[in-house]
Amino acid sequence: MDYKDLYQQWLTNPYFDEETRKELKAIEGDEKEIQERFYMDLEFGTAGLRGIIGAGTNRMNPYVVRRATQGLANYILKVGKEGQGVAIAHDSRHMSPEFALEAALCLAANGIKAYLFESLRPTPELSYAVRHLGCAAGINVTASHNPSEYNGYKVYWEDGAQITPPHDVGIMGEVKAISDWNTVKTMGREEAEKAGLLTWIGKAVDDDYMAELKKQVIHMDAIEKEGKNLKIVYTPLHGTGNIPARRILSELGFENVYVVKEQELPDGDFPTVSYPNPEAAEAFELGLKLAKEIDADLVLATDPDADRLGVRVKDKNGEYHDLTGNMSGCLLANYEISQRKAVNGELPADGVLVKTIVTTNLADAIARGYGVELRECLTGFKYIGQQILNMETTGKGTYLFGFEESYGCLIGTYARDKDAIVAVMALCEAAAYYKTQGKTLWDAMIDMYEQFGYYKDAVQSVTMKGIEGLAKIQEIMDTLRKNPPAEFEGRKVLSFRDYKMDVIRDIATGEEKPTGLPKSNVLYFDLEDDAWLCVRPSGTEPKVKFYYGIKGTSLADADEKSDAMGKAVLAMVDAMK
Repeated sequence: MDYKDLYQQWLTNPYFDEETRKELKAIEGDEKEIQERFYMDLEFGTAGLRGIIGAGTNRMNPYVVRRATQGLANYILKVGKEGQGVAIAHDSRHMSPEFALEAALCLAANGIKAYLFESLRPTPELSYAVRHLGCAAGINVTASHNPSEYNGYKVYWEDGAQITPPHDVGIMGEVKAISDWNTVKTMGREEAEKAGLLTWIGKAVDDDYMAELKKQVIHMDAIEKEGKNLKIVYTPLHGTGNIPARRILSELGFENVYVVKEQELPDGDFPTVSYPNPEAAEAFELGLKLAKEIDADLVLATDPDADRLGVRVKDKNGEYHDLTGNMSGCLLANYEISQRKAVNGELPADGVLVKTIVTTNLADAIARGYGVELRECLTGFKYIGQQILNMETTGKGTYLFGFEESYGCLIGTYARDKDAIVAVMALCEAAAYYKTQGKTLWDAMIDMYEQFGYYKDAVQSVTMKGIEGLAKIQEIMDTLRKNPPAEFEGRKVLSFRDYKMDVIRDIATGEEKPTGLPKSNVLYFDLEDDAWLCVRPSGTEPKVKFYYGIKGTSLADADEKSDAMGKAVLAMVDAMK
């Protein structure tokens, strides 16, 4: 059925409500808009289902949510796990509570118990709840850091991580098999509650989650000594982090936490930013203004579903420095591993630091420095969660820390997704610890560079929207795959990794070997001088991303080399347009 037929079906099928049909009637005659809404179904990427809110198969709406949930329900029934139930959470976005309830009622209609959070909760707490409640799966209604017109739907499996093979393939197969919208089940809320198929959860899970966070503290002594002296500015960017982040800091003894009032309350419009992303400079404008007024030591920002953390730290001269996800991730990795060693006298013999393939080579240097294993996995924190599960099931490896360049990390194994709440806690703990030594977090950052090398990493994202953009992104990937460059920005390519074709090719010898990771549309170029370039389409946005990293001899040298790499990337993209 082509997009025009699908459009007519949604216009005429009484299964779709009057409001939906009215919205679609309003675009009658707008061929491009109709095509955009119906030319495809929303598909799972690295972070699940995500799209613009609106009517249509290529939009986020109650019917798409129901269909996805019916597919999940069918899969749960097929593998015989219906007795375990499903945990459901949502963020502060438009339609998030409604979508979460739709999912719960669809599960209930299929005889699967839904544990639905009573109000908005952060992504990591949902991950925790899946394991804590012994659920078969979890659903989180969120579009993370996307603009306000978006919403999304993340699916978790019983280990608490977002779905990976074979479950992702199995669930999507069940979703795609649903061709008749009328076969998707639902039921009334009161009926579901009376039948015991819809249970509301909240405070008890909150308390247990907080208790798990506190178990990750290494230096309570430093918090007791300096926690009351630190000045911390925090913004939840209108999202879910406000209550849990403030609660954990307060209960640990950080007394001077200043919340950015303009961004404190949940608001799906995200009125103070165009893009609620802690990677963006605009997300820190209000926080930095407040920080300078009160002379804060650090400024922290969590994205709407509180799985990503952005950081600004003050040096001894009063200047605030931006820590990228790679920088803050390495700062925490170094703190957690070094202090675990200091407190325990040694590290586990099979200790493991986990990162994604687009994450900084500084992580590799840290792992080598402490004599622990460095494991790489595909982009998406679900693959770090998969590594934790693998360590548990095989008994090989002790998880020490895991992070990715996109501002996400996890300390401990109580959850299996990145957790900005625990990262807030740990960074404040680290700040207190280094303060006992007369150092700032920026001092600790420089010490780490001096010890392991001045690595700098960045990413250039090129947005290409719509059908034409999708085709252009694929064309860029095909061109680089068929004709990989022999050098880039004056550095020879030493090896070429094609994760889609599962091959690593040594350029000098021509020798090939498998990547050892699942197939993915990612290209990676190892360059001379410990530099690298990686290209991949975004799994959540209409973008192609160019990641790159270099190693310098100083901050200034690293900045200069990174800038040159960035310009070379943009020149390459322009040449391929």
